[in-house]
Amino acid sequence: MEPFAVILFDIDGTLVSAGGAGRRALERALEERCGPLAGRLAALRLDGMTDRLIVREALELLEHAYSDAACDGVLARYLELLRDEIADPRYAVLPGVTSLLEALQARSLPFGLCTGNLEVGARVKLARGGLDGYFEWGPRAIGGFAHDGEARERVVAAALARASARLGRTVHAREALVVGDTPRDVAAARHVGCPVLAVATGRYAAGELAACGADHVSPTLADRAALRLLLG
Repeated sequence: MEPFAVILFDIDGTLVSAGGAGRRALERALEERCGPLAGRLAALRLDGMTDRLIVREALELLEHAYSDAACDGVLARYLELLRDEIADPRYAVLPGVTSLLEALQARSLPFGLCTGNLEVGARVKLARGGLDGYFEWGPRAIGGFAHDGEARERVVAAALARASARLGRTVHAREALVVGDTPRDVAAARHVGCPVLAVATGRYAAGELAACGADHVSPTLADRAALRLLLG
């Protein structure tokens, strides 16, 4: 099996478990702007959503007018609070992740991020587990982030475009493996045309991920079948 041209990783539930840090930081930021939440965000599911879409839906639930400026204000405060919340002792790097990133780096296999996080938030979450150094950052890096669009498929498309720019050739969707842990990750990758490896390290079980159309499903990134797929 030949390696993929590029591998694009989700973060939350795929590389790390942040112990609820993102939700707590978001709720604190919203409470500062909108007042007491009184449980009104209990139904808001964050899995696989982009940060900007999360804020839009949260403001709607709180019956607070949405605008780009309001969203930017909430997200700016969220990023400040995330640096505090990420210290939670429940934070964990998920099984097999560090050794996989080391192996990809040692073999010079291109990889990057494809995440609903803002780039700053992504780096904060990865740095807590010492993983940020495995990735490149900035305009020339391979990656897709929340600033690329509210819809997850726009994040995948942006990551694919940056991979093409970074590698100096057109990387076709079928050559890029997206690795995620939610049905939204699967749907967005399939929408763009990328194959998907779904890992059952987040909220969703392997059967649920297979049922929503993932091309490959593994229990963790330490799984032998996953490693064969990822490393070639």
